Amino acid sequence: MKSIEIKLKGKVQGVGFRYHTYQKANELNIKGFVQNMPDRSVFIMASGNNDALENLIQWCHFGPKWAIVESVQVIDIAAKEHDSFNIQ
Repeated sequence: MKSIEIKLKGKVQGVGFRYHTYQKANELNIKGFVQNMPDRSVFIMASGNNDALENLIQWCHFGPKWAIVESVQVIDIAAKEHDSFNIQ
């Protein structure tokens, strides 16, 4: 298992990004969480297998149809255990 942090900037709040991330993560069997940040970005903590995480990263470049993603920053971190994927 691998864990990553993803920070998304652009028009990513108020467009259903957290909900759609939740759906995508559950589809890919990824654990962790997604949350809106005070600077209007979206933060994702994700743990799963390499293929699933890569799929999530690729999806994040577009997100839901109302989003306008300007940047996707991905950082590898020490593996973290989560029971599920949550919206915070």
